[in-house]
Amino acid sequence: MKAPRKSVPKNLQVEVKSVLDWLEERSTPQDRANLTRFGITAGKAFGVSVSNIQVLAKIIGRNHALAAALWETGWYEARMLTSFVDEPSLVTPEQMDHWCRDFDNWGICDTLCFHLFDRTQHAWAKVHEWSEDPGEFVKRAAFALLASLAGHDKKSGDAPFTASLLLIERAATDDRNFVKKGVSWALRRIGGRSPALHAASVLFARRLADSTQAAPRWVGRDALRDLTRPTTIRRSGATAP
Repeated sequence: MKAPRKSVPKNLQVEVKSVLDWLEERSTPQDRANLTRFGITAGKAFGVSVSNIQVLAKIIGRNHALAAALWETGWYEARMLTSFVDEPSLVTPEQMDHWCRDFDNWGICDTLCFHLFDRTQHAWAKVHEWSEDPGEFVKRAAFALLASLAGHDKKSGDAPFTASLLLIERAATDDRNFVKKGVSWALRRIGGRSPALHAASVLFARRLADSTQAAPRWVGRDALRDLTRPTTIRRSGATAP
């Protein structure tokens, strides 16, 4: 059973209404159509471009309490906004779990992981925890978060990313569309971090590509296309074959 939702202070209610009004005023038929075009399903959506959401985020600044209240509105754009206005240092593991279980499309999943969750101190723990979850978007979040860490974590060395290849191996057999795409994304991003990780990722992707199972074979081939591109090789610092 879900915990009862906390009441929102009146001043915060005013801020939330102001944000929703701003978003509604900037909704367009084209942006609503783009949601369908990009395969984003959301129960409540105005149809506002990400660029406009980021404009509003700059106006608001960081505000943890407002982010929590915006999430509870259920509006797609309001939830997207939280990734830019919440304060990573104040995000708790419980909040991450709660929000993650609300994910219902790849857009909200990837944006939260790429712009907020990967900046928290709980990111690595959630990669491991969510990678074992049966929910499609929770599992997707594990690998979207791993991909985000591969791009943004400047403190960790190669070791945690090498170890995470075992998570990728276990999840590569999952043939659900959003999971396998997340797994491939993580493998590709890991391969771009360093020469050693590039070599390990290429070998790993080739092994997956040779699998007799469809899902890991797809992941391996999809990852190899990117890992063998000159731009990826240069980014990783690897030597071209």
